[in-house]
Amino acid sequence: MRWYLRSKIHNATVTEANLDYVGSVTIDEDLIEKCGLHSGEKVLVVDITNGARVETYVIVGERGSGVICINGAAAHLISPGDRVIIMGFELSDRQVSPAIILVDPENRYLRRL
Repeated sequence: MRWYLRSKIHNATVTEANLDYVGSVTIDEDLIEKCGLHSGEKVLVVDITNGARVETYVIVGERGSGVICINGAAAHLISPGDRVIIMGFELSDRQVSPAIILVDPENRYLRRL
């Protein structure tokens, strides 16, 4: 068994950071569906702007809002305006074909990569 990349949102822009929230990353429901993530799923968030890497879980945000909100302690590391990559993984005994999407600066879906 190996860990494989299954879902990826590439080059998203953080719209909010909420220190006072319990934890997680809130993601526009449209983007969640396009790349196959799930509510509560563990994800790795990599900050392209400053190199920070955090593990957290997905919360579904308002559809069409473009929201990418970093919640809880991770808000100390990732700020509004930062560009991020959000990745979900799968443990499998065979290679997985990932759903990788690219978004524009307003977090609107552009295309699959």
